[in-house]
Amino acid sequence: MTAFATDLIPGSRPETRLSRSLPGWALPVTTLAVAYLAVPLLATNYLFEAILLPFLALSLAGVGLNILTGYAGQVSLGSAAFMAVGAYAAYNFNLRVEGLPLIGSIVLAGLSAAAIGLAFGLPSLRLKGFYLAVSTLAAQFFVQWALTKFSWFSNDSASGVIDAPPLHVAGLTVEGPVGRYLFALTVVTVLTFLSYRLVISQTGRNFIAVRDNETAARIIGVPVLKTKLLAFAVSSFIIGVAGVLWAFAYLRTVEPAGFNLDRSFQILFIVIIGGLATIRGAFFGAALIVAFPLVLSRFGSFLLGDVFDSGVLDMSQRIVLGALIILFLVLEPDGLAALADRLRRRIGTALRRR
Repeated sequence: MTAFATDLIPGSRPETRLSRSLPGWALPVTTLAVAYLAVPLLATNYLFEAILLPFLALSLAGVGLNILTGYAGQVSLGSAAFMAVGAYAAYNFNLRVEGLPLIGSIVLAGLSAAAIGLAFGLPSLRLKGFYLAVSTLAAQFFVQWALTKFSWFSNDSASGVIDAPPLHVAGLTVEGPVGRYLFALTVVTVLTFLSYRLVISQTGRNFIAVRDNETAARIIGVPVLKTKLLAFAVSSFIIGVAGVLWAFAYLRTVEPAGFNLDRSFQILFIVIIGGLATIRGAFFGAALIVAFPLVLSRFGSFLLGDVFDSGVLDMSQRIVLGALIILFLVLEPDGLAALADRLRRRIGTALRRR
């Protein structure tokens, strides 16, 4: 059994010398060692603030949506709403429940997002595909409206803006980019591992059965309705925690407009580009989504100079990203994860020829 950083992708079982010679835990352990030891020593504050922290939060959101869309086959366009619920719920639990530890606030925030996810997942019992996707937009618009309409959620802030509280974990105060990075990395690692264990369990197989054919799944005894609602709850919980990381570890201050429909589409693009039904695909997709605007900005400024302003950058980003998504859907529907597997097979073939 491979570790959580490698996935069970149907039809993909590359038997290479490389994969046989290395134990399944080698790659994830090496990756975590680099992330925990090398990155804090070598990375700059800019790298933490501009790339690593948003990458971790969006990767976790991608993992959550992939469980719902990639594994369970339920389309959702309301991911940003669940991120907002998680962020604002954690803020209020931390503010109003005296003595509640930060981890407790995060867990309760995830449960709050899961409850909202269950409520808006009820249409999945009767709707599928495009109609379900449209119905999940109700969550997006309702949550944004509620957070803006009722100032209680933002502690009576007229604009709805909230400031993240100091991060205290096990009696220690997590300060600075490095501390917030390690905190976010730990949360993402734990939830990613638990997500991996879920998708390889019987529950994960039920998700896949419902995705592939609901009628056949029902015939073989899979509780279809329960499985759908469970997928919405688990996905919303993970995305809600990602919202906490986005607000508490990355931005440190957020407003309801920061969790708009564009954010939901961004998370959906992460899943499409990274690869459906693959945990590591969320990390590949998030890496591309986070790094792409920075690379495009540098490249555009190099070619066009001052002409390439923020407006041109935003429009260019949308055009190029849209083209990339079309290319992936046409040429490689399984996303970057499939490309990584193909590269690994080629490396293994080259090693065998030596």
